[in-house]
Amino acid sequence: MLELRTLESDDWPLWRELRLTALAEAPYAFGSTLAQWQGSGDREERWRARLSIPGAHDLVALLDGLPVGMASGVPGEGAENVELISMWVNPTARGTGVGDYLIQTVERWGGAERGATTLRLSVMPDNRKATALYERHGFTDTGEPGDLLPDGVGRERVMAKSLAAV
Repeated sequence: MLELRTLESDDWPLWRELRLTALAEAPYAFGSTLAQWQGSGDREERWRARLSIPGAHDLVALLDGLPVGMASGVPGEGAENVELISMWVNPTARGTGVGDYLIQTVERWGGAERGATTLRLSVMPDNRKATALYERHGFTDTGEPGDLLPDGVGRERVMAKSLAAV
């Protein structure tokens, strides 16, 4: 059975477990690195702060009771925009609808609960599987330059979709 759990700052140990697993399993998919969140970066107050972004909606997906995915919706620039960040699904759960469920839940949160009209995200340009998932959900490339990649040359791909029908 697939279920979603909304997290609060007291749920930081669960978020930490998933986030560290995600950064280790798919380092190519994130702007952050595992090294940045380990060692001196691995502090309870930092994890709590991540789950305390004002207006954010932090989710963990559970498949048969086991945590297998995560995503967050956060306010974007202007009241009309929200962003999908920290999206990851464990390889053992890919293809089971977990990613779809996470995206749809963030869409509903952004449109129905926040009144936003646009959901935006950034994806690494060579992350074809994630890009295909987002395109399947109606996201399109905005043509805007995303954040600079660690190589100092490439940029993240910025995608967006209308929440008007959500």
